[in-house]
Amino acid sequence: MRENKYSVLMSVYKNENPKYFKLSIESMINQTLKPNEIVIVKDGALTKELNEIINNFEIKYPNLFTIVNLKNNVGLGKALNEGLKKCKNELVARMDTDDISIDKRCELQIKEFENNNKLSIVGTIIDEFYDKPTDIISSRVVPINHEDILKFSRRRNPFNHPTVMYKKSEVLSCGGYGDYRRNQDFDLFVRMLNSGYVAKNINKSLLLFRANKDNLKRRKSWTKCRSNISMMHDFWKKGYSGLIDLFIVATSQIVVFISPIWLFQWISDTYLRKKY
Repeated sequence: MRENKYSVLMSVYKNENPKYFKLSIESMINQTLKPNEIVIVKDGALTKELNEIINNFEIKYPNLFTIVNLKNNVGLGKALNEGLKKCKNELVARMDTDDISIDKRCELQIKEFENNNKLSIVGTIIDEFYDKPTDIISSRVVPINHEDILKFSRRRNPFNHPTVMYKKSEVLSCGGYGDYRRNQDFDLFVRMLNSGYVAKNINKSLLLFRANKDNLKRRKSWTKCRSNISMMHDFWKKGYSGLIDLFIVATSQIVVFISPIWLFQWISDTYLRKKY
């Protein structure tokens, strides 16, 4: 018997763009295989516009939405943990509040779980855009099979977080998202892989990722650099990554931090993204 029920998990906070938020929800409602639950975590108090969007969807789609209200802003990882506890289905599809899922995304992911019941995580490639979803600027291509995912994860995140569908019980068995303000997903996925859970990425772009022209500046900030090195150091201490992996990541992060923006742009376009 086909198991086609799944939950969608999203977290929203006050600085989100209402227009983008609405589009992201609509992209999940309009899936060819529709969710029977969408869990939205309000990570602290929201603006009037964001609350109105949620209220309108609740009225239009009764019994579809589960809203989790958090008094204070706790950050993405902790917010997702609270939402995950409320998901009623074993399979949970992550979605960010400013991206757009392709309509067949969840149907194709469900098929992967049906074909291999040992899978715990299924992600996809993403296409990135600035203003118009039809104007793709680049893609983040991730490894497809489990062995390549394991190898890739020694140094870099092998998943595009907004695309993943995973098994709730197995995420929770690994402790859920860690207490990080950044890279919460990378930390979780490494712990799951290190615990023996099996993963796969679909070799298709099934999500349109809303990039920003200031993304490069944020990615080369000292906060981001220090966070990445600290997390890789934790992976090394736990025996997941080797000393060479730690050295390469630490060196590359420092190079990114001290490089002029034009050089980092070249590095990103040449090694980190498939550029169009």
